[in-house]
Amino acid sequence: MFRLSEGGDSDASADWASGITCHFTPSQHCENSAGTEDNGNLYIADRIDRETLCEAAADCVLTFDVVAENPLNVFSIKINIQDINDNPPTFVHDILALEMSESTSPGAKFALQKSEDLDVGVNSLISYSLSENQYFALGEKVSTDGSVFPELILEKPLDRETQNKHELILTASDGGNPVQTGTALINIIINDINDNSPVFTQDVYKVSVRESIPVNSTILQVSASDEDEGVNAQITYSFSTKENRILQKFAINPRSGEITIKENLDYEKSKYYEISVEAKDGGGLAAHAKVLIEITDENDNAPEISITSSSDLIPEDSAPGSVVALIKVHDRDSGENGEVQCIITGDLPFQLLSSAINFYKIVTKSSLDREKSSSYNITLQASDKGSPEKISRKWFRLDISDVNDNAPVFDKLGYTAFIPENNSPGASIFSVQARDLDTDDNAKVTYSILSKSDEEGPLSSYISINPVTGVIYAQRSFDYEKHKEFNIQIIARDNGSPSLNSSTTLRICIVDQNDNSPVILYPSPEVDSSTFEMVPWTSEQGSLVSKVVAVDADSGHNSWLSYFLQSPEPSLFTIDQHTGEIRTSRGFHEKDITKHGIVVLVKDNGIPSRSASVTLTMVIADHFHQILPELSSPSNKEESQSNLQFYLVIALALISFFFMLTVIIAVVSKYKESKSTDTFGSLSTSLYPQIDPRFFSQFNPGTLPLPYSYDVCVTLDPNEQEFAFVSPQHNVPVDSLIDADDSGIGNENLKSSTPAENLIPQSHTNMCSTPVEDVGPADLHAAE
Repeated sequence: MFRLSEGGDSDASADWASGITCHFTPSQHCENSAGTEDNGNLYIADRIDRETLCEAAADCVLTFDVVAENPLNVFSIKINIQDINDNPPTFVHDILALEMSESTSPGAKFALQKSEDLDVGVNSLISYSLSENQYFALGEKVSTDGSVFPELILEKPLDRETQNKHELILTASDGGNPVQTGTALINIIINDINDNSPVFTQDVYKVSVRESIPVNSTILQVSASDEDEGVNAQITYSFSTKENRILQKFAINPRSGEITIKENLDYEKSKYYEISVEAKDGGGLAAHAKVLIEITDENDNAPEISITSSSDLIPEDSAPGSVVALIKVHDRDSGENGEVQCIITGDLPFQLLSSAINFYKIVTKSSLDREKSSSYNITLQASDKGSPEKISRKWFRLDISDVNDNAPVFDKLGYTAFIPENNSPGASIFSVQARDLDTDDNAKVTYSILSKSDEEGPLSSYISINPVTGVIYAQRSFDYEKHKEFNIQIIARDNGSPSLNSSTTLRICIVDQNDNSPVILYPSPEVDSSTFEMVPWTSEQGSLVSKVVAVDADSGHNSWLSYFLQSPEPSLFTIDQHTGEIRTSRGFHEKDITKHGIVVLVKDNGIPSRSASVTLTMVIADHFHQILPELSSPSNKEESQSNLQFYLVIALALISFFFMLTVIIAVVSKYKESKSTDTFGSLSTSLYPQIDPRFFSQFNPGTLPLPYSYDVCVTLDPNEQEFAFVSPQHNVPVDSLIDADDSGIGNENLKSSTPAENLIPQSHTNMCSTPVEDVGPADLHAAE
C-alpha cells in the first residue's frame, strides 16, 4: 500500500518495480507509457481530490490492479489518500436571516446553521466566532449525534424603535494549518410589538370656518404617528363622541384624518364645536386630540317679521294714531348683520312707531274712508345692515269696517218721465235708484214718496213706489186732459244708525194721446136744421161767407184740425183747410140754385185720425124776404110740382108789388153801392149765433183754429213738490172770448153771432207760468 497526499501534481511518481512493464486498471490516474512500462514507475495522471474521491469518509483508499507482462503477473495496489487542509469551512447559506420580537427576553438562544468542511480530521475541526456587537453572543449546542451547532444568545433587550435590524458576521474556522475560515452574514430582523401608542402632532387643533362653507369641504386634517410598524403602526382616526350635532355636521376620514363638512353650518345654531378625535393603531393603542372649530358669522339670515298682535278689522272713523298691530323684528345674525330697520312700503295711511327693542307699533296716521278703500294690504319690509343686505317682507290684510257716513245719492237731482195717457193701472212707469257707498245695513236703501194731498185725493191714489227696488207704479189711468204733469218728491233712506237720507224730484209728464174727437163749436150740431146762412148775390169770388169753428181737447199734433167740404160735385163754396173759413168759389149767376147744403168734415192730426162733421145751409139772397120761398119750399120734388101753379098765381099777384119795391131797392142800392162792401161785412158778421162763453171751458187751450193766443206757463221752481193739477177755467168774461159786433141785420131768429174770425178764446193752465209768443198759421203750415 502506498500513501499519497491528495492534491499531488501530475509529475509525481513512485518507483515500485524496476524493469517491469505494468498496466493500471481501472484507475485513470496512472498512465502507462513507455517509460513506465519499462521501469514500473507510478505517476499521477491528474490532481487527486480526496473529497471528490471519498467525500467525507475517514479513510480514503484508491485501489487498482497492475499487470506485469514479463513475467506476467498481477499486482493489487492500494493507495491511501491523505487529507490536506484544502477546503475552508462553508455555510449552506451565505446569509442567515433571523426574525425575533423586540420583546424577546435576554438569554434567549437562537440556533444557527453549522458550517461544513470537506476535510477530515484535524483539518475539519471547526470553531465559530461572532462579530462584535452589544446585543448578541455566540454559544454552541451539541446535538445528540455529537454535532456542534452555533447558537446566538441575546444578552440585552431589543428595541425595534431604536434599531430594527442587526447584521452579524458568523465566522467558522477549521483546525488546519494554515487555518481555513468561512463566514456567513446573519441578518436579524426585530419584529415589532405594539409597545408604542400613536402620537398626534398637536394636542389641540384650532380652525375657523365660514358658516357658508360648502358641504363636503375639508376644514382640517389631523395627523398622528406611531413608532411601531406594520399593523401596529396603522392608525385609524375617528370621533370619540356620540353627540348627534357633531356627527351630523362633520365626518373624518379614518385613514387620512381629514375632517369634512357633512351639512351646512349655521352660526346662529352653534358658534363653535369641540370635537375629540381618536387615533388608534392596529394593536389597539389609541391617542386623543381636541379639535376646536369656530364658526364665523355671515349675513345669511334675512330679518324675521312676526305679528304679535293685530286687528283684522277697524272702523273707518278710527282716530289718527289708533294702534292697528304690534310687530316684532329679529335677525339671527350678529353684529351689523343682525341690526334691522323696518318700514311700511307704499303710500298708506299707516306708520311705524318704535315701541321697544325690535318692537314696532303700526298706527293710523290719517283718517280712513272705507268708501275709498275697503281694505289695505300692509306690507312690512325689514332689512339688515349686512353686506350684501338681506331683505324680508311680510304683509297682512286690514279690513275697514263701515260706518254710516254716507247718505244715499241719486244719480240726478231731478228726473223727468213721459207717460202716455190712458196707461194701464198698476203698471210700472219709472224707476229710480240711489247709491249708498256704505255696506251691509248702512247701504240698504228704502224709497218713499213725500205724501201730499189736494182736493182730488191723496197722492198715494195716483202714484206708488216699491220701497226696495225704487220702481214707481201708476195707481190709476191718467188723463192728459185732466192732469198734464205731476211733480213728486222721492226720499231714499238708508238703514244705518242714525239713518241718513236724500231726496230727488220726479217730474211726470203725461203725454197726450189722440183720444178726443174734434168738437164743432159753430155751427152747433145741436141747433135746429132750419138754421141757415144767407149769402148776398153780389158776393164776389173769394168772399168770406161763413166759418166753421171746432176745437179738440187733445194737444199738440193731436189737436191740429183740418177742414174739408164733403161735396161730390163742384160747389159754389170752398173752405180753408186750416182756418175753416168758407168763401165763394166764384160769383153767383141768375141760374144758380139759391139754397145749398154743405157738409163740412173736421179731422184732427192724430194717429189714427178722429173727425166730426156738420151740415151748413147756405141761401143766396140779398134780403130776408127773398129767402122766404126757400124756407117754405116742400121737402120733396113731387109736392113742389103739384103746387107749382099755386106759386105761379101768387107770383103774378106779387109782381106788381115787387116791381115797385124793386125800383125803390134799386135806387137805394145805387145809393149804397159805394158802401156795399161794408154792408156785406156787417151782414156776414151777423150770421153767427151767440155762443155761451162757458162752452169753451170744456176744452183744453190751443185747439181752436189759428191764429189764437196762448198763455203757456212752466213751473220753474224745482223746490215746488206739489202736483200741478189742471183745472178748467170757469166764469171767463165774455169779452175775452168773443168780440161781438151787432151791427147789420138784427133779426134774432137768425141766431147770428160774432164772426168766427173774431172768436179768440183766451186759455190758462196751471202747468205754465211764462207766456210764449202766439203761434200763427205759417207755423201750422210748416208743421203740416
